[in-house]
Amino acid sequence: MLTGFVQNDNTTANPFNPDPNKYKPTSVTGAPAASYELDVTDQNFRFPQTWRTNIGVDRRVVWGMVATGEFIVNRDVNAPFYINANLPAASGNFTGVDNRVRWTTAAAPGITTVYPACAGAGQAGPCVSRINNAAGNQVTAAYVIKNTDQNRSWNVSGSLTKPMSHGLTFKGGYSYGVSKSVFDPASTASSSYASTTQPTPGDPNSPPLSFSATSPGHRYFLAATYSKSFLSWGATTISMFLDGHTNGNTSYVFSGDANGDNFSGNDLIYIPRDQSEMNFKPLPATVNGQSVTYSAADQAAAFEQYINNDPYLKSHRGQYAERYAVFLPVVSRVDLSIMQDVFANLGGRKHSGQIRLDITNLGNLLNHDWGVGQRLINQQILTNPSTDAQGRLTYNLQTLNGQLLTTPYQFNAGISDVYVMMLSFRYTFQ
Repeated sequence: MLTGFVQNDNTTANPFNPDPNKYKPTSVTGAPAASYELDVTDQNFRFPQTWRTNIGVDRRVVWGMVATGEFIVNRDVNAPFYINANLPAASGNFTGVDNRVRWTTAAAPGITTVYPACAGAGQAGPCVSRINNAAGNQVTAAYVIKNTDQNRSWNVSGSLTKPMSHGLTFKGGYSYGVSKSVFDPASTASSSYASTTQPTPGDPNSPPLSFSATSPGHRYFLAATYSKSFLSWGATTISMFLDGHTNGNTSYVFSGDANGDNFSGNDLIYIPRDQSEMNFKPLPATVNGQSVTYSAADQAAAFEQYINNDPYLKSHRGQYAERYAVFLPVVSRVDLSIMQDVFANLGGRKHSGQIRLDITNLGNLLNHDWGVGQRLINQQILTNPSTDAQGRLTYNLQTLNGQLLTTPYQFNAGISDVYVMMLSFRYTFQ
């Protein structure tokens, strides 16, 4: 299928017309496009299949409570993932401790294949990352959808339920799950492959098994309701829901294209064992209107402090960061509802109503630091990647307002991170 589109941001130039023929080109030569992307299916591709195994038990325990436990294991038999068949083999490797593969047009230590730059007019670069790139017939990418059987996940959960007794009922539970994959497909091939959602430590055509974007982590909850008629004209009901969960997961990547494959933001960082394995270059910055230059030693000291402040980085020194392996801190929130029923008989008919107060994130009402999630200040912690004279990967440390980052987290500021109150009245008549 050959597709094309017209983008015209000046809407007065193309007013709407119900006749589709008005939007067709006035002249069609039949010639192929000068450049195009190929999206093809491997001849052995099979539709996704998943093998699921689970075991569960419900058992009545003391005081009439019911305990539930469940363990689920999933294994993808045929899961989809993409490769770019138009990406040539890497030119070689960086030297030094971070010896990931790279693509380049320049000879350097660690390079075994020097790809030519674009040869002539009409060749849009970068040619180093395209096998087929003929002028007037350029293949920007050739995405092939294939199968993998490496994806897997498991989840264990337990809960305890107390049925209604003397106006009180409650249910509490805990679960922990892990989901791993080599690829998390998005809506299209180009948005899936080598994007910021698919970071790798090397060749994007050979992604390793790692955490998926939906790996759940920890979750616990407690729901309780108490109802009693304290007043003669209606019952009072108090409900509470406590929820605590891992607030998502993310990856530490470079800002920019570290390995030269023509994709930015998809290169996982190497976590140095100590400052001797860091390779920073001078960084000009502006602080309070003044120009400063952070030396390599300044950035190394700040990055060392940053690593020690991040539990994941601190425990994985000497390794490449894994995709989606940085699990954000657990956030806990409490919601509260108070309902008062009222009723009266007027003219032989029953009239009833309910006054209700709902408070979401009650803890934040009591203390502005409670119930607030946290996120990374910047997941692209290393920036401006390049190559030094020894063929090593060199870079800068990310800054915030001109200051070097030394701490990973900041508080969120979304609607779920603050308390919300709603007072309502419902009237029912017959």
